[in-house]
Amino acid sequence: MSSSEGAQVLPLGVGYAVVLGIGFVFALFMMFLSTLQNRYTNFKIATSEEFNTASRSVKPGLIASGIVSAWTWAATLLQSSTVTYEYGICGGYYYAAGATLQIFLMAILAVRVKMIAPFCHTYLEIIHARYGNTAHFVFAAFGLTTNLIASSMMLVGGSAVLNAFTGMNMYAANFLIPLGVALYVILGGLRATFLCDYSHTLILMIILFYFYFYTYAETGLIGGLDGMYELLRKAGQERPVSGNAEGSYLTLKSNLGLVFMAIQIAGSFGNCMLDQGYWQRAIASKAHTAVRAYLMGGIAWFAVPITFSTTMGLAAVALANSDRFPYYPEGLSSAQISAGLAAPAGVVTLLSKGGATAMLILLFMAVTSASSSEMIATSSILTFDIYQIHFRPDASPESLVRVSHVMVAVWALVMSCVACLWNGIGFSLNWLFLFIGTVTTGAVGPVVLTVLWRKQTKLAAISGALGGLSVGVICWLVVAKMHFGALTVETTGQMYSMLAGNLGSFCSGPIISIIVTLIKPDTSFDWSQTRNINPRGRLLVQEAKVTGSPMTETSSGHSDTAKRLSDQVDLLHIEDYATLEKSFRVAVAAAVIMSFTIIILIPIPMFLSHYVFSLTFFKAWVIICIIWLFIAASITSVLPLWESRHAMADIGRGLLRDVFKQRRKQGEKHTV
Repeated sequence: MSSSEGAQVLPLGVGYAVVLGIGFVFALFMMFLSTLQNRYTNFKIATSEEFNTASRSVKPGLIASGIVSAWTWAATLLQSSTVTYEYGICGGYYYAAGATLQIFLMAILAVRVKMIAPFCHTYLEIIHARYGNTAHFVFAAFGLTTNLIASSMMLVGGSAVLNAFTGMNMYAANFLIPLGVALYVILGGLRATFLCDYSHTLILMIILFYFYFYTYAETGLIGGLDGMYELLRKAGQERPVSGNAEGSYLTLKSNLGLVFMAIQIAGSFGNCMLDQGYWQRAIASKAHTAVRAYLMGGIAWFAVPITFSTTMGLAAVALANSDRFPYYPEGLSSAQISAGLAAPAGVVTLLSKGGATAMLILLFMAVTSASSSEMIATSSILTFDIYQIHFRPDASPESLVRVSHVMVAVWALVMSCVACLWNGIGFSLNWLFLFIGTVTTGAVGPVVLTVLWRKQTKLAAISGALGGLSVGVICWLVVAKMHFGALTVETTGQMYSMLAGNLGSFCSGPIISIIVTLIKPDTSFDWSQTRNINPRGRLLVQEAKVTGSPMTETSSGHSDTAKRLSDQVDLLHIEDYATLEKSFRVAVAAAVIMSFTIIILIPIPMFLSHYVFSLTFFKAWVIICIIWLFIAASITSVLPLWESRHAMADIGRGLLRDVFKQRRKQGEKHTV
């Protein structure tokens, strides 16, 4: 039985209309934005600095919106609801907490990159400057592997829901979903991608509010907060959750839920710290606002999975195995749960075809926005870390832009092919989500230490990454074999097998690296080697700071006024560095406090006390979720508009001038 049997509530044409129609609408929208940008602003997408780094001038609200958009992928919506369906209300919290921690910590790395390599394009350029070619190839392999699994996993989740709702062929969906995304990334570059991310996030927030208020205020199937509580209480009595306090769905005391959070924390470190997309946002942000952008992004993103899962994940629990579950009359099978269909089941039960259409649009926005981030991030690695460093060090800006375009298209094809491979093997969204940390997080510790610790050596970095990978894979397979008796897709995908693999890889990587470093530390490394990365970008950015002139590139890579900037550039660097040191201390304090609060202070006392939510506490929990979502919407949807008010006014005035100028010309021509 297919995972979608009995759930095809929409005609096949709707699936193709969403995938192709919305995709090409955004491509046309990107063409329009790019035209406006090129005509009415100083930022031209034909330059490699603008295409790949947005000229390092993006404001914090738009960065925060981009972080929410990039981190809200298929798994954010589907997997958070899956673990809620399996373990109860704790699932959404553990998903959100386990993946917000990394965004807070990226605030530290964001400002650190501005301090030690302010003009780099990728974090791998820092590794190359410190350790040379061998280490660079090793970590480039880890980075591309992370991007490949994450990119293809998004398509696996998206195609599964398209197949479930419309019957659309999953292999066709895997190739069609990235098509429109690749077009608008090529047309617009990173800055315009941020603008599309903003529109994606705006639509995401609108649909989340719609789902929440319909579920808790409109539908008679649930009966409001009181009705939801009573349905969840009965579900715990009829289908008690193993390892939960009193078998209840209304508790944070969940053994498997806590195991999931541990996997989520380890795996998300790999997804975040090794994904160039999150470094790219740090690189694109203004230096003095990078910390603020990441902290706001983390606060805003937390609201997305916890609110969505508290709405549709719990709705699926409350209505399962009842006559109110018409499209899944026998409840969800293990295959359907693994495919991520818990949330879609709740949506279609509550809102029927209208809800299914909204869910398709919501999921498509999540998949495409995250895919755009993956495409341009991978394009940057392939362009600057492979093509420029190892093949054409003297490449002109024009050739770098052309290569970036080609690499976006290539990656769209690669991620589609790999997603089809996962479908053919039988790897579900759930399996891939739990697995990714096993093969990636071994490199996280060495990468973080590369930008924070002067003493780490090349041997320590390489041995930590490869050693972490080896330990993780061994732990994963040994636990699967010893605990479950065989090595199959099912046994290797069990929670304890994945826990062993993720923690083995995540913990052993930095331990090996630190031990090797302490045996023979590097005492001579000078951070000026990393600050000198990309001298072309350094001159362009500093010229813009000093003169306020547009950032323009020539084929030789030098701006017209570069020779007149040396004294001013040095002065600006000193001033910026002092500001960044203060920002770094703020980032460390804020990240530690926020991470401790969401990982330890809130869940652990409730776990140890075996507390089961009362009706009053449940109401407070759900209301806090929606208040948090309003805060998130303010950060991601309102703040970027306020920050861009002057730019939008300038563009508006430019458009009006052109319109009236064209009318005058037509009038003069008519008079003659």
